[in-house]
Amino acid sequence: MRRISVLSAALALVAAGAAACSSSAGHSSSGTAGSAAFDPKTCQGGTLEVLNQDSISKLDPARIYTSGGGNIPSLLFRTLTTRNRQPGQDGAKPAPDLATDLGTPSDNAQTWTYHLKNDIYFEDGTPITSADVKYGIERSFAPELPGGAPYLRDWLVNASNYQGPYKDPDGIAAIETPDPKTIIFHLRKPEGDFPLLATATQFAPVPKAKDTGVDYDKHPISSGPYMVASYDKGKTLDLVRNPHWSAASDPLRYACPDKIDVTSGLDPAVINQRIATGTGQDANAVTTDTTIGPDQLAQLNSNPSLAKRVARGEFPATTYLAFNTKVKPFDDIRVREAISYAINRTTAVNAAGGTAVAGASTTFLPPQKALGYQPYDYFPAGATGDPAKAKDLLAQAGYPNGLTITLFHQSDDANNLGPKEATAVQDALKAAGITVKLNPVDDNSYQDVTGKPATEPGVSLQYWGADWPSGAPFLIPIFDGREIINSGGNFNMAQLNDPAVNAEIDAINAITDPAQAQARWGALDAKLGQQALTVPLFYEKDVYLFGKNVKDAVPDGWRGQYDLARVSVK
Repeated sequence: MRRISVLSAALALVAAGAAACSSSAGHSSSGTAGSAAFDPKTCQGGTLEVLNQDSISKLDPARIYTSGGGNIPSLLFRTLTTRNRQPGQDGAKPAPDLATDLGTPSDNAQTWTYHLKNDIYFEDGTPITSADVKYGIERSFAPELPGGAPYLRDWLVNASNYQGPYKDPDGIAAIETPDPKTIIFHLRKPEGDFPLLATATQFAPVPKAKDTGVDYDKHPISSGPYMVASYDKGKTLDLVRNPHWSAASDPLRYACPDKIDVTSGLDPAVINQRIATGTGQDANAVTTDTTIGPDQLAQLNSNPSLAKRVARGEFPATTYLAFNTKVKPFDDIRVREAISYAINRTTAVNAAGGTAVAGASTTFLPPQKALGYQPYDYFPAGATGDPAKAKDLLAQAGYPNGLTITLFHQSDDANNLGPKEATAVQDALKAAGITVKLNPVDDNSYQDVTGKPATEPGVSLQYWGADWPSGAPFLIPIFDGREIINSGGNFNMAQLNDPAVNAEIDAINAITDPAQAQARWGALDAKLGQQALTVPLFYEKDVYLFGKNVKDAVPDGWRGQYDLARVSVK
């Protein structure tokens, strides 16, 4: 998620990660550059250049927070499972990585057992054991190493207050390692999505003997196809091959380039211009955090050569208006419905950059099968809104002469939550007799203000992307009443705490069949949509350029962008 929400921490490492996903029912991820003829057996050689805008601020797997293990992180770290790294819906599935399979559930999906493969080693040649995986997870609980995905703290039995191996070397009893090849997780409640969570970097092995605490970030020990050659925090990261990585045990990572050099802190326009022009080493360049700019977008129809160097995918993300139902007048569903009818999704999409990079949404779940997407539109406003219907509802709610509201938004447009989008909303609601005052908040403080119930405004622009391609990480943080965080960092903006919704979430979590779970998540999304707790504006489309010499730049079905573990520069 490249932007805010639960993946914000990850995004600090998007340069090193890029949480994402893609592909959908009726929406496809695509890539070009000869992917059909691509042969991973003959792709080795060369140096891949990665040009990014976001700084690489974290390399410790305990502190990284990305979807599917991230892009650059998964070059360094193998995890129990990984994303399947395929285009389309196949890529929205987990696949075995260090483990031999996706895990064996028992006790109603409250216990998950994994067995490790043979022929798996750290960069120094030491065999990877289940104890290394357990230790890596336990480190992620250490307060000295903040920032990682929080789920295990909630999911593991009696682990919520664990302080990490530095303060509590006895470890987490809910993780058993009866032998070097077996690891067992005991959960406090059923979790059918455990194989998806096991793609997170917190499941990467860390050798206890090589752990340097907070300094581990400077040179983490690789379990993946590449290892750190040099790292200038926030600026550059150079990777070279890990001589002890085995392609035989890791068929999903092709590891084509001999070297991968990452440069951060670049202007997005410069990144796109350099990749489009492709001079010198830039012919070998890609980016993991910069979608195509307006200049290059305008060239695609007239420049067939450039058009062939475009990869299109979809990260499962929705940009929306969030209502605080504890604040008047948004405690009245008729007001929320009126705004839902008044919104003009054409201008909302245009403010985000147009239909090439955004699609109009009437559902909270993005249009992707893996999440359980089911179409619905309870407040049919057409492409440009229905101000007459909105006025009728406002009159019923006691506002026959309209009303004035204040919309909170970010102070710049980098995340599509800024003045452009806010003004589009303002203009649309004006036609319905709603005067919108705009209240910009500095990006760095935005989540602090809107994510704390005591300071949360009545309505704000928000964005949410999935930690993994399932309805669970998309709907639970936003609508599970038990996820409301009063101290800050809250994403349940509606502050909805409906026992029936919470119970349905628990019931779906116990399902281990993805198809069954998808249907239930979609039905729950449709039920929640009737309450007009949000106004979905648009879902994300991702368009990335890649260099002239880059091949197999095919977006995977998980993150909507090409996979550095599979591209080549030959």
